[in-house]
Amino acid sequence: MASLNRLKLLMLITMVLIFGTLFVLIAVATTLFEVMADLPLWAGIPFAIFMSFIFIFIQWYTSPWIVAWAGHLQYPKPGENPWLESTVKQLAAKAQVPVPKLAIVPDPSPNAFVFGRTRSSSTLAVHEGLLRNLDKSEVTAVLAHEIGHMRHNDCVVMTIVSAVPIIAFMVGRSFMTITYFGGGSRDRRGGGGLAIAIILTAITAWVVYFISQLLVMWLSRSREYYADAYSAYSTQNPSALASALSKITYGLSISHDEPSGLRAFCIGDPSTAKHDISDVMDHKDEYDLDKNGVLDERELELAMQKQAGSTWNSINELFSTHPSTYKRIIMLKSIEREMGTSKLASPDDVYKFV
Repeated sequence: MASLNRLKLLMLITMVLIFGTLFVLIAVATTLFEVMADLPLWAGIPFAIFMSFIFIFIQWYTSPWIVAWAGHLQYPKPGENPWLESTVKQLAAKAQVPVPKLAIVPDPSPNAFVFGRTRSSSTLAVHEGLLRNLDKSEVTAVLAHEIGHMRHNDCVVMTIVSAVPIIAFMVGRSFMTITYFGGGSRDRRGGGGLAIAIILTAITAWVVYFISQLLVMWLSRSREYYADAYSAYSTQNPSALASALSKITYGLSISHDEPSGLRAFCIGDPSTAKHDISDVMDHKDEYDLDKNGVLDERELELAMQKQAGSTWNSINELFSTHPSTYKRIIMLKSIEREMGTSKLASPDDVYKFV
């Protein structure tokens, strides 16, 4: 059974593991240079840790500007979209979070995301394609999902933890570059020890990058489930979010635009969407039980259940920031069935489905 406390524990454990990989990289690097090249760098460990946190702080502080620039955000004037403004205010009040600043992304694909350094400085960005292609109940469900991210402090957490794989990647790439351009040289004191230490440090950095990136993506997927569950509670209409996810997935799957660098922030990931849709279409004949050329609601539900249980899809999902649409919709349908028999009085009642 899940709860918000479990989410907080999940966040804490994952952050410890992610930052643990960073400290392992620093410790291994200093040990390698000590043993292989006779360079006593242990005194530099506090400095390396300090610089790592400086980098994390810079990423956290500058990320809102980068996101706003990359998304070409347009900020509507007050009263320009009264329904959108009032809906966000109502959802924020229910979640007991500050009302986020609204922004419109001039993008025809259906999507939305929230970002910011803190809850009080958050911005909720909505794609034009979302407002154009989804009805009001579906848009409301998507907005509640994003408000759920604010309630769970996802923006801050994900911005901080995602810095660790970047640091490891930069170290690995820098040391491999040094090896490539200076591989023929040898340190006089340590013979080829320095070159070996550099190579082994680079390898360690790539391993840390891989492990920490997997942990970040796992935490990201978990948070999407929690935001979905919160939306179902907040709107008391899980079918609206399920319908919205279906439309978002289809819309993203047929988009010819290159995936945006902001896709990890969004409610839907174009790469995951294309994979989910192609999986169903590749097995359409198998799922079309009445052979009428169209997958009805029951056939689609069976298809989703089978795809969600696929071992290959589970492995592929390890390398994604978003869960498969099938699994998200299946969870929402479970919540909907529960709502048919009892009222979910608090978010904790709905988090048990995560």
